[in-house]
Amino acid sequence: MKSTFFFSFYILVNLSVFSQQEKTKPYQSGEWLEYKMSYSGFLKAGTATLELKETTLDEKKVLYAKGYGETSTIIGWFFKVSDTYESYFDTEIPKPYFFKRDVNEGGYTIKRDTKFDHEKQLATVEDHKHKTVKTFEIGEVQDMISSFYFLRTIETDTLGQGEEVTLDIFFDSKTFPFKLRFLGTEVLKTKFGKVKTLKFRPLVQAGRVFKENESVTIWVTADKNKIPIKLKASLAVGSLRAELKSFKGLANSFKIIID
Repeated sequence: MKSTFFFSFYILVNLSVFSQQEKTKPYQSGEWLEYKMSYSGFLKAGTATLELKETTLDEKKVLYAKGYGETSTIIGWFFKVSDTYESYFDTEIPKPYFFKRDVNEGGYTIKRDTKFDHEKQLATVEDHKHKTVKTFEIGEVQDMISSFYFLRTIETDTLGQGEEVTLDIFFDSKTFPFKLRFLGTEVLKTKFGKVKTLKFRPLVQAGRVFKENESVTIWVTADKNKIPIKLKASLAVGSLRAELKSFKGLANSFKIIID
């Protein structure tokens, strides 16, 4: 079950959000999102948060994003998870400079840092657990967290139903191609009210985590923020559901449909 819950959630959320290209940015420093996660429809699996703030890295102003996930008390009795993902990326054109991964999943631990040199097209990965440093050739890539913000800047006005969008993400020591299919729009009933959403289906790899290649569906708000509001996934064992629980610091108004 290593990396089942929160790795799956973060990579799907990060690679499944789009936005119209407008003067107003879809995100800003101070944005904070919280999600509740449930397993097989009723058992609370845990919570996940994403937060964004402005900081400096090597004397350069950057945006710092942190994703954190932990299991609930009940799930934690059997399999405790505490995952932290951090990304430092450019303030104007989202591209990663530094990515940190620190996870503990049922006693299985990973602590790795990745530095990106986009001019030389290199990524240097330092594995603190095994005390190794390796360098890899890369192309135009994002890390798992920066991709969330990068994709929110892409125009979707002309995206037709059934069309697919691809992205390359560098994770640990490999570049992974990712494909996403647009399914259309849908109005969801949420705790906030009725919300118009864009519906997507990531094409994931079937096997240890996911039941089928097209077993995941994600809904994002069809406003200027383009934040994930709901996710459903059929796993190899059971199913996973994530829903937006609370938020603050959005760059744009959160639109509710009033009957």
